[in-house]
Amino acid sequence: MYVPENQRAPFPKSIGKVSVITVEKQENHSFRLTGKGADQEPKDVFSINRMTGEVMVSRPLDREAIAFYHLQVSTTDPSGKTVEGPVQLDVSVIDQNDNRPIFSETRYAGEVLEGSATGTTVMTMTASDADDPNTENAVLRYIIVKQSPDKPSPNMFYIDPEKGDIVTVISPKLLDRETLPTTQYELEIVAKDMAGSDVGLTGTATATVTITDKNDHAPEFTHSLFQASVQEGWTGVVLNLTVDDRDDPATGAWRAAYSIINGNTGHSFEVHTNLDNNEGMLYVVKPLDYESTAFHTLLIKVENEDPLVPDVGYGPSSTATVHVQVLDVNEGPVFFPDPMMVTKRENVPLGSLVATLNATDPDLLQIQSVRYAVLKDPANWLVVNPVSGTVNTTAILDRESPFVHENRYSAVFMATDNGSPPATGTGTLIITLEDDNDNAPSVYPTVARVCEDAKDLSVVMVGGQDKDISPNAAPFRIELGKQPGLEKMWKVTKVNNTHSQVTLLHSLQRANYNLPLLVTDSGMPPLSNSTDIKVQVCTCKKSKMDCSAADSTRSSLVLLCLLLLSLLYL
Repeated sequence: MYVPENQRAPFPKSIGKVSVITVEKQENHSFRLTGKGADQEPKDVFSINRMTGEVMVSRPLDREAIAFYHLQVSTTDPSGKTVEGPVQLDVSVIDQNDNRPIFSETRYAGEVLEGSATGTTVMTMTASDADDPNTENAVLRYIIVKQSPDKPSPNMFYIDPEKGDIVTVISPKLLDRETLPTTQYELEIVAKDMAGSDVGLTGTATATVTITDKNDHAPEFTHSLFQASVQEGWTGVVLNLTVDDRDDPATGAWRAAYSIINGNTGHSFEVHTNLDNNEGMLYVVKPLDYESTAFHTLLIKVENEDPLVPDVGYGPSSTATVHVQVLDVNEGPVFFPDPMMVTKRENVPLGSLVATLNATDPDLLQIQSVRYAVLKDPANWLVVNPVSGTVNTTAILDRESPFVHENRYSAVFMATDNGSPPATGTGTLIITLEDDNDNAPSVYPTVARVCEDAKDLSVVMVGGQDKDISPNAAPFRIELGKQPGLEKMWKVTKVNNTHSQVTLLHSLQRANYNLPLLVTDSGMPPLSNSTDIKVQVCTCKKSKMDCSAADSTRSSLVLLCLLLLSLLYL
């Protein structure tokens, strides 16, 4: 049985009749209808006249909800026992065109490269229809109903009515992103069912087509000649080079890459791209010298990050000439050499010549004089003639001064020209001081302790020290002082070039003793120095040394006399 969907009231409506053909008609038999749509959900959509077998539908049907109902019909006797059947009763819902085409998206986006060949596919539009696909109710046809803007042609694109493919119609020459009124076109697309007939239902969507760029325009300088000026000795950006490029900004087809192809012999210039505006920033990276070259001519080329398309090349406008004028600046005098190294012996007489400074003014085209002055002289040893630059001593040069480091004394001088305004330069003078034997040596330590009952009479190992350096220092000669009789009680034995061992020849009573020693260096002539060593003779018990009672100081001479007297009585 067949039932059209969306029928109107009144209901129920008859959709057909079931008959029973038997050899012998049974008047008391009744019809029964079962299945989904009858006694199962959705219940009571269909019913049957128990006596006549007429099948009724009770409400409008929706094919898109349920397209087929599979029911069963049987006959029963008065007791409810099935007499015949059940047999299958299929109800098919006949489709009506009650659903519009629906696009999967309300807005579609696609791209096509400028200059693409006619017939290039941009995108595909697809719509669906819930009606019966086996009928024309679901057969769709597509059409472009509006293009915005409609220049240079209202029919720049075409859509395949059956497939929904949007393709280009405009010629490749006219599909030029740089000459089109816009880079985006909006197309209003309509899908109509009933195979596009006038009675078909429609659905609408929008397609946005973007014309994408290719590098078909070389960058061109806005001027063939750029000029700039810069002061000598200065570094930084001196000029911004401007270019035009008709390609899409912020792409590799538009972004510029600059290079200096001629004139940068000293590598004093560099050019970098300003990523914000695509300009070329010309830098001076090495200070320029007016006296060396007052005028520079550079040839600069601009290219794109991306390569050009095969049929486009870089022309004369992709190169530009840059003239850079160097402005003269009054530069400070320059010392040569810097630092100046000289060698002098310490203790030279006052007023001795140390060096003659040499500072020249780099402004060769100007006639300028230079005057000298002391800028830093830590020990106040030097004076400079302001005109000639000769440096003389005003004090004794002392190699052992705390202002001398590793035998070197440094002073800084200033040279000033008479330019307007005056300019200054500084230079360093380093004096290496040669040693004189002007410092007597000494011994250390100056205090020693020994036990009064010690079996080992070694008192102390003494060493020599000298502010001078070789050959005016070690080896040292350390010996007993010149007092007579010291050798009877003390002995000094050389250990090496710097140290000697002091030893007692006899035990001493607990007290403090002064032992005079004479130390002599190896200078020519040598210097000597007499130093007293304080020897404390202490009481020692259980590894503890008590020197508290050794508070009387006795000279070695007195001690020697007492020793001699005791020997006489023996």
